[in-house]
Amino acid sequence: MSNDTASNERIILGIDPGTVLMGYGLIQISGSKMKLIALGVLDLAKIEGHSEKLKKIFARTLSLIDEFHPHQLAIEAPFFGKNIQSMLKLGRAQGVAIAAALYRDLPIHEYAPRKIKQSITGNGNASKEQVAKMLQQLLSIKELPNNLDATDGLAAAVCHHFQNGNNSVGKKYSGWKAFITENLQRKA
Repeated sequence: MSNDTASNERIILGIDPGTVLMGYGLIQISGSKMKLIALGVLDLAKIEGHSEKLKKIFARTLSLIDEFHPHQLAIEAPFFGKNIQSMLKLGRAQGVAIAAALYRDLPIHEYAPRKIKQSITGNGNASKEQVAKMLQQLLSIKELPNNLDATDGLAAAVCHHFQNGNNSVGKKYSGWKAFITENLQRKA
C-alpha cells in the first residue's frame, strides 16, 4: 500500500470494535485542518456464529483500508468488565481489526476508552452523547448518526490526532462546560 501524500497530510482510521456493532470513522489531517471523511457502523447483530462475525470485521476493516488508504489505525482498547466471556469476544473483535491493519502494514495505536473521552471532551467519564456532540462541533458534522458507535470509532481517530501533538485545529478547552460557555453563539 502506498502512502504518497504530502508529509503534512494524513488519514486516520478509528475503530470502536464490537461483536454486535463495530463503529468506524476516518479523518483527514491537512496541515492544521481536520476533516471528516466517513463514519459508520458494521452491524453484526444478524450474523450467526462468532467466527462469522470476526470474518466480517476483518473484511470490513480491510475494505476501509483499501478504499480510503489511511496512514494509521487508532483503535479503542477493550475495557475491563465483569463478564469474562464478553471481554474475550470483544478482544477477538479488536484483534481481527488489528490483524487487518497489520496485513496492510498500517501502524496501530490503541487507546483506553477513558483516554479517548478525556482527549475529546476533557472528561474521562463523558457520555457517548457528550463525545458525539463535541465531535459534531470539532468536525462541523451537520447531523449525527443514529448509532453512536460510529462516533465512538471517529473519536478514536480524533484522539490519536490530538495525542500526537497535532491539536492545532482549534482552542483547547478544559471540558464540555468550558466549550459550551465559550461557544454559545454556535448553539443551534
